Amino acid sequence: MCTACSCSTTDATAAQAESDERTVYTVTGMTCGHCVSSVSAEVGEVPGVSGVAVDLPTGAVTVSGAGFSDEQIRQAVERAGYTLADATPVTAS
Repeated sequence: MCTACSCSTTDATAAQAESDERTVYTVTGMTCGHCVSSVSAEVGEVPGVSGVAVDLPTGAVTVSGAGFSDEQIRQAVERAGYTLADATPVTAS
């Protein structure tokens, strides 16, 4: 429960977080902060995506949410100018 106003906002957010899936994708071609921003912005626009975290040194892009497909993520990465090399599902924590 929200401690600021006693509404159930926190409970709803926690339930959403538990239902989110996480997938880690390997993206090739990223070399700088601008690359990270471009990939994050495009992937973040995919319906169902609730979060994007990019690790530039490894090329790992962790996408959280529900209802998105690997194909949608691949298309978003390509719109940003990069290549999706691999996707690995990860259990939400």
